[in-house]
Amino acid sequence: MNQSVRNPARQLWAALRALLVLTLVCGVLYPLAVTGVAQGLMPGRANGSEITAGGEVVGSALIGQRYDLPLKKGQEVAAPDLRWFQPRPSDGLGTNSLNTRYTLLVSGASNLSGDNADLIERVTAAKAAVVEDNSVPGHPVSPSLVPADAVTSSGSGLDPDISPAYAHLQVRRVAARNHLAADRVAELVGQHTDGRVLGFIGEPRVNVLELNLALRRLTGGAGTR
Repeated sequence: MNQSVRNPARQLWAALRALLVLTLVCGVLYPLAVTGVAQGLMPGRANGSEITAGGEVVGSALIGQRYDLPLKKGQEVAAPDLRWFQPRPSDGLGTNSLNTRYTLLVSGASNLSGDNADLIERVTAAKAAVVEDNSVPGHPVSPSLVPADAVTSSGSGLDPDISPAYAHLQVRRVAARNHLAADRVAELVGQHTDGRVLGFIGEPRVNVLELNLALRRLTGGAGTR
């Protein structure tokens, strides 16, 4: 009989040594090497693509967030702060709220079919809210002009970008709330519109956080949250 089979202690020691070596290589040396390379070559991306303002981290260029008024006593859902450009809805994964905060602990779409009654009700209500919030005296918003991303969440529910169409739909409301000329706010949207990647991949987009930070600088206002 093979001596290694007759000696379980020797087998156990060999397995323990393999465990220790693999733990050191895969659990310590490799992560340190990858972290070091990432910090050396692309520290911004390695640290989460953070966006800072006034020396403070205010968010990530890759993760959306809401811009809401503080919750009042008895309120369950915060109302959007209409001084700022608003993002697309975040699905909320199981809630009926159209104003659900972007939550990093859960990411995903609703997985509801296009003819699902709950989804139709939510989209209809979201569309009505977009029309009401963005209509200003003399410039009502036509429901036919509300783009899809204004009333639907992204696949991840965390998309930080909106379409230029949705950004421009909000221009007059943002201008009125901040006592600015609509042309100046529209110019700000144009300055923060990114084109297709390599000229043909994806769609033009506007990063809401970066746009709101530019708006804050323009107005000299307080924070965006």
